[in-house]
Amino acid sequence: MRNEGGAARIFLREFWAVSQAAPMRRVHVIGNTTLMDYCSGPSFASGGFIADSAFEGGTVINGSQQQWLVRNSLLDGWTNGVWNQVFSGVTGAPAQCFPAQASCGGPYTTLASSPVTQEAPFLYVDADGHYRVFVPSVQLNSVGTTWGSGSTAGASISTDEFFVAKPTDSVQKINNALDRGQNLVFTPGLYHLDRAIKVKRPGTVVLGLGFPTLVPDNGNAAMSIADVRGVSLIGLLFDAGPESSPVLLQVGTAHAHKSDHNGSTSLDDHESESHGPTSLHDVFFRIGGATPGKAATSLVVNSDDVLLDDIWAWRADHGNGVGWTANTADTGLIVNGDNVTAYGLFVEHYQKYEVIWNGNGGAVIFFQNEMPYDPPSQAAWMEAPGIYGWAALKVADSVTTFSGYGMGSYSFFNQGLDIYAANAFEVPTLLPLASLHDLLTIFLDAVHGRGGILNVVNNIGGPSTIANPDVPVTVVNYP
Repeated sequence: MRNEGGAARIFLREFWAVSQAAPMRRVHVIGNTTLMDYCSGPSFASGGFIADSAFEGGTVINGSQQQWLVRNSLLDGWTNGVWNQVFSGVTGAPAQCFPAQASCGGPYTTLASSPVTQEAPFLYVDADGHYRVFVPSVQLNSVGTTWGSGSTAGASISTDEFFVAKPTDSVQKINNALDRGQNLVFTPGLYHLDRAIKVKRPGTVVLGLGFPTLVPDNGNAAMSIADVRGVSLIGLLFDAGPESSPVLLQVGTAHAHKSDHNGSTSLDDHESESHGPTSLHDVFFRIGGATPGKAATSLVVNSDDVLLDDIWAWRADHGNGVGWTANTADTGLIVNGDNVTAYGLFVEHYQKYEVIWNGNGGAVIFFQNEMPYDPPSQAAWMEAPGIYGWAALKVADSVTTFSGYGMGSYSFFNQGLDIYAANAFEVPTLLPLASLHDLLTIFLDAVHGRGGILNVVNNIGGPSTIANPDVPVTVVNYP
């Protein structure tokens, strides 16, 4: 159980061989930590997320981990990298080294500080034995843990101010509690929703315990958040239902993006406001896999200044209800708001642009993508006449400022056909110089795969195909 001031728990050595959707937060490890399963072959491991944690008296052994993000933590040592290792605001992080090279190891993308963060709220027991929820404060240009040199700054909320939801509760009952001004705890389980859960009040905390699963049954959204500040969403899985939803989670109303804060949308100008940005922590989306499911878009962010802190959006490539016309899903994430910052953005297998970024001032610090495995033909997967496939991340031509760090897109087309994507990333050519840092593409399987990605970004960077499998093709800076 976490406590208000320090880390969750001290471990003497740690084995944390995980892939997406298994974050590690607010822990203190003394001794070595391994991120790969060295006990059984082939020891594949495919990406993870660490935040607000300290690893002392030992080394973090990356091993076979293909990609990883460490944010606002402390390291005494880190071994090797495979394709994409990103460190943001980490004390003791490896030095910048991308692409990998003998002189410095790598591949490492290292940011000295994190521009704007808020750690995930958490449940804890206070000194009197009462359960409470702690909401850490927003930080600007931060380095290291929030608890290493004293108690974490933030606010504590009594659980008396929360409605504790169970899977048997109706959406109406949950919405009534939210309308009364209560915060919300979802206990573990499967929640079937006949309409959207609506979060309307600034500063509302919505906390999932045990990754409760929200399923829209009638082609509705599972949840909508009004265009208000300071909402925190933590530890939820949105699972598409059998009738296609236009969106699973919507943050801010349509056309909410606007400069409504004294003519400015910069977070620095709003620190005096009673609430910080709306933030999503460890929020995951699944289209098919467990059960048949469809949704046009998993997550739409219309509000400004939103923080996305570990998002995994997955159109299933295996499991139940999987197929090109079965678990249909165009796009994982659409960002319309300005000054939206994403740390740890994992988006995989969607059928068109996997991420569309329409807002100005956005930043993505670590991006991992696999293109869809299953386009049935090149003709069925064309962005436009003469343009093969769909880019993994599309920044709209109207955007004038956008930053990206440590962004990878991989291909594995498994239909026995030569399927190609023209570009992994498409961005305006007039972005400021070096807006994008450390981009890569990879062709995954020379035995079972065909086709590949022809360029990294805007027709720059060579192809990654069967001719160079498992070899990153990189672009260090663009434009």
